[in-house]
Amino acid sequence: MTSTTPKSPLAAVTGVLCFVLVVGGASGLLHEWLGWIHFMGFVRFLAPDGYEIYSYIVMIALGLAVGAAGDTLSRRGRG
Repeated sequence: MTSTTPKSPLAAVTGVLCFVLVVGGASGLLHEWLGWIHFMGFVRFLAPDGYEIYSYIVMIALGLAVGAAGDTLSRRGRG
């Protein structure tokens, strides 16, 4: 059953940001390790030279944190 309450704009933005960070970080890690997949190429501009793997791991962790915060905001708004 779906919810009929509208989603707040902040929750929608955090959801998109969570997706971009997690998928971009995972894509960057796969590109660094395997060398053949490069799904979201623009995230390479966020990683400093020599610290790519660390940067992609931080992107994934930050994306998960933003997603959790957005989920908390959307739940708080329903109450």
